[in-house]
Amino acid sequence: MALAVLFCAALAATPGRAETGGHQAVVVELFTSQGCSSCPPADALLEELAERADVIALSLHVDYWDYIGWKDPYGSPRNTERQRAYAETLGLRYIYTPQMVIDGRYNIVGSRRNEVLAKLDASLERPKPVAVDFVSGDGGKVVISQGHAPDRGATIWLAIFDEGHDTQVKRGENAGLRIRNVNVVRRLERLGTWMGQRLEIPLNLDDAVARGNFGCAVLVQQGRNGPIIGAGLMRLDNLTQ
Repeated sequence: MALAVLFCAALAATPGRAETGGHQAVVVELFTSQGCSSCPPADALLEELAERADVIALSLHVDYWDYIGWKDPYGSPRNTERQRAYAETLGLRYIYTPQMVIDGRYNIVGSRRNEVLAKLDASLERPKPVAVDFVSGDGGKVVISQGHAPDRGATIWLAIFDEGHDTQVKRGENAGLRIRNVNVVRRLERLGTWMGQRLEIPLNLDDAVARGNFGCAVLVQQGRNGPIIGAGLMRLDNLTQ
C-alpha cells in the first residue's frame, strides 16, 4: 500500500507526459537513424506515441548508417546489438530501419501507422504479469513484484533517455532536414535477472540527473530479448520531489 501511494503521488505531481507503470504499459522500441531517409515519418509517429499514458516509447539510434555521409550523434553499437538480438529472437533474416518492436513480440516497419496502432491495441489486451514501480529519493529505486517467472527467468533492463533533440542534418540522405527525435536512449544496461521474487533495486540515477537526462524505463523481459512481461517509466525530475 505504501509503495502504491508513493507511485500515485509521483503521477499526480508530474505535468505533461504521463509517468507509466503497472501492468498495462506497452513498450515501443524504434530502431532509427538520422542517416536513414525513410526514418523521419517513424520518428514523428514515435513522438505521437510518447504522449500516450499507456505507452513507453523509446528511440534507439543505430550506428550502421553512419558510413553514408552523416554520423548520427545518438547512434550506438549497443542499440545495434539489441536490434540484432531481436532479429534472432523474432526469426528475421536481416535488420533494418525504421523498425518498431512492440513489447518484444511484434516486428513492424515503424512508419506503417495503422499496423503499429493495431499491434498496440493487441498488446493492451494482454496485461503484463509483472508490476514495475518506482520510489524516489537516494538516487531512485525500482520495485519489481513477485510472480511466476519464465523457465529461464527474465532480464531486467534499465534505459536512460533524453526528452528530445532537434538536429539540423547537413549531409547524407536527410541533408537539409531538421529532425526531431524524442525519448532518445543514451544508456542501456542490464540490471540483473528476475526469477519470480520481489526485488528492490537501487538505480543510482544522480549522475543521469546531473547530465540532464529526462527519464528512465525499466523493462522485465523474458529470457534476454523475448516478450516484455513488465515495464515502468519515471521522469528523473521526480527524484528531487
